Amino acid sequence: MPVKTLHYSNGEITIVWKPDVCIHSGICFQGLASVFDPRRRPWIDMSQAHTLRIVEQVKQCPSGALSIAEKKKVE
Repeated sequence: MPVKTLHYSNGEITIVWKPDVCIHSGICFQGLASVFDPRRRPWIDMSQAHTLRIVEQVKQCPSGALSIAEKKKVE
């Protein structure tokens, strides 16, 4: 059975979220609440921070539920 996958893009990168892999550690929300807000729908709003800051935060995901699919080189 394929893993459910959702995509959120800002034109430079796409965040790939696998909700069934998420362990709900809250690290994304605690580190960058302007982008990651589980009370909001959609819960990821990439317009709220610079792309590099988002990439840094996604790399902190302990479960790998959040990852980055680059559309073009992030500078």
